[in-house]
Amino acid sequence: MSEADTILHVDKLSSGYGRSRVLFDLSLTAGRRGAVAILGRNGVGKSTLLKTLAGEIKPMSGSIRFDGIEAQVEATERRARRGLGYVPQDHAVFGKMTVRENLLLGAIGQSDKSNIDDVLDFFPKLAQRLGQTAGTLSGGERKMLAIGRALLGRPKLLMLDEPTEGVWVGVISEIADRLRELAKEMAVILVEQHIELALDVAGYAYVMDRGQIALQGAAGAVRSDPQLLKYLSP
Repeated sequence: MSEADTILHVDKLSSGYGRSRVLFDLSLTAGRRGAVAILGRNGVGKSTLLKTLAGEIKPMSGSIRFDGIEAQVEATERRARRGLGYVPQDHAVFGKMTVRENLLLGAIGQSDKSNIDDVLDFFPKLAQRLGQTAGTLSGGERKMLAIGRALLGRPKLLMLDEPTEGVWVGVISEIADRLRELAKEMAVILVEQHIELALDVAGYAYVMDRGQIALQGAAGAVRSDPQLLKYLSP
């Protein structure tokens, strides 16, 4: 993949908490469009990777090149302003605020608020809940709201940590459909425990084990690789 086609290039990244290292010399890339899946058992470092890319955790070594600029020394807010969107596992919505208020907060700094209408068109269920407090939404609706708020920042790369966790099975396919649509317009990095969903949405996949990349390739090739179950089994 050429530099012009790459939105994210991570090279030999090590990261963790205090003196405890979780990621070990990890490298990956993401193109300017399309979805990349990050798979692996619980505890292998998937969320730590996203937090490090977003700037919530300072890397111990290695580089993070986002949209042509070294990002590992940038503050979280600076990365977000440059188009790095991040939806953490815990939804990132304000439960005591209404859906409308959450979206308006996500649009702060945007002179044109019309993209709120775009989000409501993208997630019609939110349009029916504008006056409802976010804390009373279903799990799937909160996920949609969190993704919608992130989209209001007009990201070039959207990172999602477990977007279908705790979501009713009937809503999972709807979220998957929306992710496929997003991947046609921007880069998406998807950490997801629903392996089939992740491999259906993504064009490329990385499988992590013990803080490193153990397996990678086109989603179809990873799905059929006999080693996959080894890295996903408890």
